[in-house]
Amino acid sequence: MKLLYSNLKRGEVKVLTQNLDDLWYLSTIVEPKDTVKGKTLRKIKPQASEEKSKEAVKKPVFIKLEVERVEFSKYTNILRMSGVIKEAPEEVPLGEYHTFNIDDNTAITIIKENWLKYQLDKLKEACSEKKSSLLICVHDREEAYFALFRKYGYEILAHIQGEVQKKREENIKKENFYLSVIKKLNEYIERHKIKQVILASPAFWKEDLMKEIKDNELKQKIILATCSSATKNGIEEVIKRPEVREALKQERTAKEINKVEELFKEIAKSNLAVYGMKETENASLIGAVKELLITDSFIQKSRSENFYNNVENMMKIVDRTKGDVEIISSEHEGGKRLAAILRFKLNY
Repeated sequence: MKLLYSNLKRGEVKVLTQNLDDLWYLSTIVEPKDTVKGKTLRKIKPQASEEKSKEAVKKPVFIKLEVERVEFSKYTNILRMSGVIKEAPEEVPLGEYHTFNIDDNTAITIIKENWLKYQLDKLKEACSEKKSSLLICVHDREEAYFALFRKYGYEILAHIQGEVQKKREENIKKENFYLSVIKKLNEYIERHKIKQVILASPAFWKEDLMKEIKDNELKQKIILATCSSATKNGIEEVIKRPEVREALKQERTAKEINKVEELFKEIAKSNLAVYGMKETENASLIGAVKELLITDSFIQKSRSENFYNNVENMMKIVDRTKGDVEIISSEHEGGKRLAAILRFKLNY
């Protein structure tokens, strides 16, 4: 994301989106009651003096609206911000509803009455971080998953299967499947400018695959790791492996998972952690929250089920009491709860 303009005294920030990650960031920053403005397409009805048979046509117009709903889907690669039109050209009636469809290379101005610290942190993070250059592949002798790390989690790029079905066929079919995996690795390295590849498997399959790699440049990009299965769960498992912590330390997903691991440890000890809406809200009210962990999917749910005001108030309280608000992507297993790591143990 590129920061085009900022005047926090007026509450205004203008940004240019550049990729899918930026849309996820904006979905965590923009909230109901914010104002957004920018160029957008709008169906314009013909004036009364014009021919009645003339159909409405879409035209580019500059609109300012008050946000009521924010929806992000990585499957459509579009962020939608819907609300009531506050300012527009004469041919667009004020008070009607409109939706901004934000994709990459979209300039949008966001106006907030009060920017919270975590929102400014998110904005800074989105504008400063580079595109992920890390690929992960989990495989065995007949199946492989390829995933690209994103700021909002990770994206499954492909799932391929070989023809091996039985152990007795292994020697016949294994080599061809490994060559297919290597071909995919090279394809994604070139397409996404990958700097490092984490190659993981149960048992010795990764070592067997490495023997088939003749390209020394590819070999130098690879870090070997172990997982119990060549599945999506295997990707989650690999992220936590000590062999890959160093490679992942700059990746947002790994940071989130480390936070969640810390939370789970505190929950297991019944010590400095709470989870669930009521318990977390109570902890925030007495200033006990050190870090609030909230998922993007929970925020979406609160908006659609009309209890976002409670969630927003809790985030504001944590912000005012110098706690950190961490929005966790629901793309990985960390994205399952609303929870908090506490400053001190609660006695009730």
